[in-house]
Amino acid sequence: GGVAADRAIGRTTTVPATTVPATTVPATTVPATVFPDASAFSEKGTGEPLAGRQWDMRMIGADRANQKAPGTEKVLVGVIDTGIDGTHPDIAPNFNRELSRNFVTDRPKDDKGENLDGPCEAAGCKDPVDQDDDGHGTHVASTIASPLNGVGIAGVAPGVQLVNIRAGQDSGFFFLKASLDALTYAGDIGVDVVNMSYYVDPWLFNCAANPSDSKKEQLEQRAIITGMQRALDYARNKGVTLISALGNGATDLGRPKTDDDSPGYPRGEEKVRRVDNTCLNVPAESDGVISVASVGSSGRKAVYSDYGVEQADLAAPGGDSLDGKGASANRTILAAAPEKALRAKGRIDADGKPKGADVVRDCTGGTCAYYQYLEGTSMAAPHAAGVAAILISRFGRPGPGGVTLAPATVEKYLYETATPAACPSPRAFVYDVYGEKETHLCEGGPDRNGFFGHGLVDALEAATFEP
Repeated sequence: GGVAADRAIGRTTTVPATTVPATTVPATTVPATVFPDASAFSEKGTGEPLAGRQWDMRMIGADRANQKAPGTEKVLVGVIDTGIDGTHPDIAPNFNRELSRNFVTDRPKDDKGENLDGPCEAAGCKDPVDQDDDGHGTHVASTIASPLNGVGIAGVAPGVQLVNIRAGQDSGFFFLKASLDALTYAGDIGVDVVNMSYYVDPWLFNCAANPSDSKKEQLEQRAIITGMQRALDYARNKGVTLISALGNGATDLGRPKTDDDSPGYPRGEEKVRRVDNTCLNVPAESDGVISVASVGSSGRKAVYSDYGVEQADLAAPGGDSLDGKGASANRTILAAAPEKALRAKGRIDADGKPKGADVVRDCTGGTCAYYQYLEGTSMAAPHAAGVAAILISRFGRPGPGGVTLAPATVEKYLYETATPAACPSPRAFVYDVYGEKETHLCEGGPDRNGFFGHGLVDALEAATFEP
């Protein structure tokens, strides 16, 4: 699904590091937990070769949690996304090819005959289960569970297994049927956690009876709300903990006013509609889903992150290139990228050298692997999914797929282990966007508020606490 048009190119809940306007925040408004600017970190950290660039893992204590509770291979994390590059050197050891499935058929052109996914790469337009032509799903998977193997980076839970349950088109669209298939499959095979860093297309906000929509459009939105809720309930009842990105529209989801991004498919069909709190972003606002807001390297809510006292359940590092002086890719999240996708997008040259600061190549041990800096609530959610995987590894009991822990228990433990983060003071937090002021109001108390939910996920606490 997409992000609000003023924030990004592309439709998944990622903001490419270069597309967000420069933002500065007065130092007095930064929350008490201040982390150094990511560019100040040394290249040489401890552990994996690129650990020095992983400010996000230090922020949530994952670098220390890795040693104590890396997670067990009995835990299956399903990545419902654009695919996973299962051949990537920093994913392959934890990739479960046998259980992975692709529920998407590439569509070369959209309903208007315009280019959509582009030419089919595989017979029957069905990509193999270890392929990701976009890169979004690979980045998400890497954050969750890149192994401790002396290559590149480490994920939050480097010992668990990754299952590609693909529901996203190469073009980044996520349609209803593939999402329903993916969730049902996750429940049936004993997946423990799914990460959903997207919204279901073509509606950013699904309204049951918006007067500016045709009867057909109203029915379509009702089908998305109802169909997804059924599939989410089915998966959750089978033991799947559901984690979603909150969204990148910089919107108070408790008070949305306009939606100018829908219907987003086919492109060019968008119209401006008035919306209100009866309209839902799916799956972020669906029942039983843990929705994750994004913070930058200083600990502030990222400028693009949606928020809302009813909607934000947790916060996690998702990056904010503007969280400091000027803009810097180093303040976003580094994770694995498929070489093939980087080549196709012209991000590396013929010799394999990165063409910009947003792409990093690591050739430790003779094999070269690629990594990419991205930011978005798409990047925050997998940090929470990784922490959930640590908890299930520690407290799960033998069950379908390996071990199992009731989603309600996982949710309780996630909230109990999170680091409380109070609203900034003053609560009306002012972002300076290209000289224009943008104010986001944080409501709620330190134990639950619109910017950080129940707090910042904490991998180290999850690895050591006793309930």
